[in-house]
Amino acid sequence: MKLTKSIVLAGIALALTGTSCSKEKTMAAPTKAKISSGSEHYTFELAENVSRTKVTFRNHFGIELSGDLYAPKNAAAKGNAAIAICGPFGAVKEQASGFYANEMASRGYIVLAFDPSYTGESGGEPRYMNSPDINTEDFMAAVDYLSTRDNIDPEKIGIIGICGWGGMALNTAAIDTRIKATVASTMYDMSRVAANGYFDSANSADARNEARKALMAQRIEDFKAVEAGGTYKLGGGVVDPLPEDAPYFVKDYYDYYKTPRGYHERSLNSNGGWNVTAGTSLMNTKLLAYSDEIQNAVMVLHGEKAHSRYFGEDAFKRLTGDNKELVIIPGASHTDLYDGGDKNYIPFDRLAEFFGKYLK
Repeated sequence: MKLTKSIVLAGIALALTGTSCSKEKTMAAPTKAKISSGSEHYTFELAENVSRTKVTFRNHFGIELSGDLYAPKNAAAKGNAAIAICGPFGAVKEQASGFYANEMASRGYIVLAFDPSYTGESGGEPRYMNSPDINTEDFMAAVDYLSTRDNIDPEKIGIIGICGWGGMALNTAAIDTRIKATVASTMYDMSRVAANGYFDSANSADARNEARKALMAQRIEDFKAVEAGGTYKLGGGVVDPLPEDAPYFVKDYYDYYKTPRGYHERSLNSNGGWNVTAGTSLMNTKLLAYSDEIQNAVMVLHGEKAHSRYFGEDAFKRLTGDNKELVIIPGASHTDLYDGGDKNYIPFDRLAEFFGKYLK
């Protein structure tokens, strides 16, 4: 199967020909993950010392967001520190963000893992769209929710963004001064990859103009499809079946999203992916424009062997102040920081120490 260059919004580095799902209205299960659908399917076990409660809240665009609130069973009645978590880009709260929330709650934090607008159990129509503005607002709405809980100190709130939501987290930290500490884990700058391609391989006006033409042509097709009672064309999630010559990082994505390790029936990356035109706003917006003005603490966490490492390192170079730190995990790939991989690569104790230092 021939590999072709593509703007990829599902978090994979290359899209493969023949994987789009233009007529798909529901997401089909992949070949290697035989898991029954259901609202209570999580890709990890809840810690014994942690409780989990489903919650909903609205952002300032009026979209109802769905989240899981994780709390230590021995949490104090007042004054707790809290963290909001989202990501990876195209994943759901029952995957990596819930995994992080569970671990951080077991270390004493109240944590909200949530589905962003247009995905998972959250509202928003049409489905499978994204927006740097609305997704930044999603994080701010999560901070709104946490700030108004009786058992949470509104001066002790942090956020964690995973993968493409690492860039969203930095964008949110640049506008929301209520956020006292931010972690961007295995981050992507989704606006950069949408506009420039991977490793900036399509970083030219001509390349972007060709991409714009393709997106605008797809808008016409989508409009016709909706008028006829159909839906927008999906771009395809992680390729399935996996070609033998797929790049190593595509194989890593497959191993997470398409097998029981990380598959979820509501996850875009596990199934049909984003709408093809969902990248339009990302191409036209630079997420990290004001990241150099973030005054509160930031940790950029990345794997040594992650193909996406350049996003995190370049983002870190823009940060200012002595409360910023770059942590590179030896031997870890991009997806190892989704759930720890096979060697528990995610340094949760270090994250707890970081938030403990700044959420006090």
